[in-house]
Amino acid sequence: MTQSIDFELTGKKIFVCGHKGMVGSAIMRRLANENCTIVTAERSELDLQDDRAVKEWLGAARPDAVILAAAKVGGINANDTMPVRFLLDNLRIQNAVIDGAFEQGVSKLLFLGSSCIYPVHAEQPMAEESLLTGALEATNQWYAIAKITGIKLCQALRKQFGVNFISAMPTNLYGPHDNYHPTESHVVAALIRRFHQAKLENHDDLLIWGSGKPLREFLYVDDLADGLVHLLRHYNDEQPINIGTGQEVSIKQLAEMLKDVSGWQGNLVFDVTRPDGAPRKVMRNDRIHALGWQHKTELRNGLEKAFAWFVENQRVARL
Repeated sequence: MTQSIDFELTGKKIFVCGHKGMVGSAIMRRLANENCTIVTAERSELDLQDDRAVKEWLGAARPDAVILAAAKVGGINANDTMPVRFLLDNLRIQNAVIDGAFEQGVSKLLFLGSSCIYPVHAEQPMAEESLLTGALEATNQWYAIAKITGIKLCQALRKQFGVNFISAMPTNLYGPHDNYHPTESHVVAALIRRFHQAKLENHDDLLIWGSGKPLREFLYVDDLADGLVHLLRHYNDEQPINIGTGQEVSIKQLAEMLKDVSGWQGNLVFDVTRPDGAPRKVMRNDRIHALGWQHKTELRNGLEKAFAWFVENQRVARL
């Protein structure tokens, strides 16, 4: 079914905010296939936490649309041990970019939230309507609160001024240009690094945080970028919209799959003294499916591509 066009990309100038991160770089790859102009700003020229600088930069660049993919992100340990950075840094970035885009008359803004905005015991799969219906997962509540604030700011600007600012909620992501830091990375990137190291150094065992029982949903980042471009073109509504696969796998199954992909032959050891996080997190994707979008990359194939990228790009990987 042909979907109506809300925002035509042809001839438009699109500011990708956070263009060197995993999500931003994937958006750059996807937009390269569109007849639009991509604009970016290096950290050395623009501090995204400086609201005045952001407003002036947007006024000079005059983008037609902004995709806000810049954020302070990290895995369960980073979220739990650096709450101030995850709350305050993200609030500053969001407020500066969203308010600056409004003040400078940007036609459309797409804000990226996260599946962690939903209550820890939300009904599964998680629908957009479950937002703010219960308590958040304790270890990442700081990041979640920042993201919820960004969603609400976009909604407030829509309500009061009628602007076309939308929010998308990606599920757990993985792929090229992820953060592979040993204590601050998300689970897929952390395991990719550790399996690669275990194989190179002939380790007998590989330790994994938690019981391995939690269920998670994973989306290849280039599929996310395709979904975001689809939303930029077709979506105009105040309600945040989920982007995921709807397919779940346990952390143990994920680890076993990556073990097979890596070719390492040792033993998996699960450290049950470490936190598991939410017991289950999978999202309902009915609304984005109704707009004509579906993910394309199945998990095994995506993990193979992500692992190969890491092995071949050690010089540019964020270690």
